Amino acid sequence: MDQNTKSSEFQPYISPKDFIPEFTPKAIILGAIFGIIFGAATVYLGLKVGLTVSASIPIAVLAISVFKKIGKATILENNIVQTIGSAGESVAAGVVFTIPALLFLPGGGDYFKYFQIFILALAGGILGVLFMIPLRRSLIVKEHGKLPFPEGTACADVLVAGEKGGKLAQKVFYGLGIAFAYKTLMSIFGLWKDVPTYVFSKKSSLPNGTINGEITPELLGVGYIIGPKIAGIMVGGGVLSWLVLIPLISLLGENLGTVFAPADKLIADMSPKEIWSNYIRYIGAGAVTFGGVVTLIKSFPTIINAFKDSFKDLKENKGNSKQEKDRTEKDIPLVFVLIGSVVLVIFMAVIPSIPTNLLSALMIIIFGFFFVTVSSRIVGLIGSSSNPISGMTIATLMATSLIFVAVGWTDDIYQPIALVVGSIVCIASANAGATSQDLKTGYIVGATPIKQQIGLIIGVLASVFVIGFTLLILNDALGIGSDKLPAPQATLMATVIKGLLSQNLPWGLVLVGMGIAAVMELSGVRSLPFAVGAYLPLSVSTPIFVGGMVKYFVDTFKKGGESDSEIGPGALLSSGLIAGGALTGILYAVLVGTTFETASGESSIAEMLNSGIAESMGLEGDFISVVIFLAMAAVLFKFAMGKEEKLEK
Repeated sequence: MDQNTKSSEFQPYISPKDFIPEFTPKAIILGAIFGIIFGAATVYLGLKVGLTVSASIPIAVLAISVFKKIGKATILENNIVQTIGSAGESVAAGVVFTIPALLFLPGGGDYFKYFQIFILALAGGILGVLFMIPLRRSLIVKEHGKLPFPEGTACADVLVAGEKGGKLAQKVFYGLGIAFAYKTLMSIFGLWKDVPTYVFSKKSSLPNGTINGEITPELLGVGYIIGPKIAGIMVGGGVLSWLVLIPLISLLGENLGTVFAPADKLIADMSPKEIWSNYIRYIGAGAVTFGGVVTLIKSFPTIINAFKDSFKDLKENKGNSKQEKDRTEKDIPLVFVLIGSVVLVIFMAVIPSIPTNLLSALMIIIFGFFFVTVSSRIVGLIGSSSNPISGMTIATLMATSLIFVAVGWTDDIYQPIALVVGSIVCIASANAGATSQDLKTGYIVGATPIKQQIGLIIGVLASVFVIGFTLLILNDALGIGSDKLPAPQATLMATVIKGLLSQNLPWGLVLVGMGIAAVMELSGVRSLPFAVGAYLPLSVSTPIFVGGMVKYFVDTFKKGGESDSEIGPGALLSSGLIAGGALTGILYAVLVGTTFETASGESSIAEMLNSGIAESMGLEGDFISVVIFLAMAAVLFKFAMGKEEKLEK
C-alpha cells in the first residue's frame, strides 16, 4: 500500500464498484467469538498490568486461518471478523481501567454488580462507535498518507496477504499452547514459583529493598511487543520505587519515634508492601497523573486540528448529502448517530440503578465527544497500544470532581457518580481509537464503512455480556486490588476522585510524584511509562523488561539489520503468549472460586490440583523458577529469529 498516495487518487484493494460477500453470518459469529475471547483476556491483563495491547492483527491472522480450515472467505469477511473482534478488546480495556474503582469508593461496591457493569460498558462502547462516525472522512479519508494508523495499516497488509495466513497464524497458536502449558504447570499444579522474590534485610545497607518478578508468559509477551525502550523506562520506575524510595524511607524511619501520616504505624515496623501502600502509591499516583496530563497537553495541536477538520467536513457532507455515494463511502446516517447518542445518555440519566444525574449525563456527552476526537486522532499517529487513555480519563475525573466541588457536591455519594462519567468517557475513547484503526483497515482493503460500523456495535454487544462475568469471577477468586490483581489504573482513578472530593489527599506525597515525572520529562524521557512502572509492583515490570530485552537482542542480531515487525514471528508468538497466559489466568481464577466440601473442610479445585512443590522450595526454588522463565524467553528469541514471511501485495 502506498501511504503517500493522495486520498483522492487512492484505490482500495477491492474496488468500490465490486460487491463481494462481506457482512455474512459466519463472519459475524466468528468475530463475536474472538471479541469475547480477547475481551476476557484483556480484562485479566488490564487488572494485572494496567496496560493493554491491540488485538486486531492476531484476530485477523486467526480469522484467515480458521476460514481456511472451514471453507473459503473473502478479504472483506476476514476484515469484518477482526473489526467485530477488536471491539471486545478495546471495550474491555476501558472497563478495567475504571469500573473496578467502584470497589475502592465509599458505597461504590453496591454498584459493582453484573447489571451495572453491563450498562456502563454498553453505553461507553456504543458511544465510542457513534461519536467516531462523523470523524471518519476527515481522519481516515482526507488524512490518508498523513496519518499512518500503524496497526490499521499493518492489519490491512495481513488481510491482503491472506493466502499466507495459515503460516502466520501458526505462530499465534504456538504461543497459545506454550502459555497454556507453562502457566498450567506453574500456577495450577504449583511445580515452580510464580513470583520469585528476594527482600533485603532491614539491617542491610538496602533495608526492605525488593527484587521480584511475576514470571508469566503474558507479561513476557507484553514486553516484547512494547519493545525495549518503553519496557526499560517502565522497569526504571519500578527500580526507583522498590530499590530506592522504599529503602530510603526505611532508613529515614528507622529511628523515627512517631507515626508519619498517612500511615497508622511506625515506619520501622513496616514491611516493603506496607511502605508502598502508605507512601509510594501516592507518589506513583502523582507521577501517573502528571504524565497523563503532560501527554494530553502535547496532543493539544492535534486536538485542535482534529476538531477544525471534523466540523469543516461535517459542513461539506451536509452540502453534498444528496449526491449518490459509492459503497466505500456509506456511513451510518448522522441522524441515527445523534438520536442514538441522546437516547443513550438520557437512559443513563434516568435509570435508577446507575449512579448518574442530569449534570453528569451532560458531562458524558461533552467530555465523551471531546476525547473520542482526541483518541481517534492520536491512534492515527502512534497506534492504539500507545493511546494515552489513562491521561484522558484522569483529566475527565479531575474536571468532573472540580465541577462537583464548585456546586457543593462533596459528599461520599457523589464519588461513584464522578467515576461513572470517567468510566463511560474512558470506554468510549478506548473503543473510538480501535474503531478508527478498523475503519482505516477497511478503507485500505475496500470495505463498506456502514457494515463495519454495525459490526463494531455487534462486537460491543457480544463482549459486554462476558466482561462483567469475568470481572466478578476474578474479584471473587483473586481479589481486585490484591497482589495477584493490583488493578493499578482503577486504584489510581479512585485515589483521584476521593482526594479531590473529600479534599484529604496527602498532597505532599502526590507533589513529590509529580516532581519526579517532571524530572523525567525535562530529561527527555517519556514520563507516563516511567510513572506507571513506579506505581506498579516491581514484580510486574521485571518480566516486561525481560520481554523488551528479547526484542532488543532479536533486532540486534537478526540478519540484514531488519527489526521484527508487527507481523513478524516474534510479535505473533508474543500475541499468543499474551492471550494464552491471560485466558489460563481466568481458568485459574475459576478453579480457585469453585469449592467443594472435603473431609478436612472446604477446598477449591485449585487447592486440590496444587502439588505444593513450589511452596516447599526455598531460595533454590526461586533460582529454578527464574531459569524456567528464561528458558521460555529463549524459546521466544529462537522463534523471533526465524525468517519473516514476505507479504505479497
